[in-house]
Amino acid sequence: MTRHAIAALFALLPLTGQAAVLAAARTLQAGTIITASDLRAIDGKSAGLSDPASAIGKQARVTIYEGRPIHANLLQSPRIVRRNQTVQVIFQRGALQVRAQARALSDGGEGDVIRVMNTDSRKVISALVQPDGSLLAGF
Repeated sequence: MTRHAIAALFALLPLTGQAAVLAAARTLQAGTIITASDLRAIDGKSAGLSDPASAIGKQARVTIYEGRPIHANLLQSPRIVRRNQTVQVIFQRGALQVRAQARALSDGGEGDVIRVMNTDSRKVISALVQPDGSLLAGF
């Protein structure tokens, strides 16, 4: 998100003694990636996020109805890996690097630790989701 978009969103914040919180500008279905146009500022009578940067780029975990305050627990990192997806797992120790195919046992976003099953050995391990969709084991 650009600085101009964040500045425009802050310009919408009410100038009252109470801190403004972010609310959904429209109904956001579960799985929606939040953009600046999905947010609006409301008075701070209820709890919720106040910094647009903490919501923009995140994914709605559940449906968030128009006008409802946005809380951190309603958002998650965008899902990069989907359950049952075939993924590449990388195990690295020093100069040794081993790559294997595995099946994801759950969804995961960047930085999440998920369980995967090696398709050859059928062994289940935990792996860290990388930004490119690969998984790092033995971290």
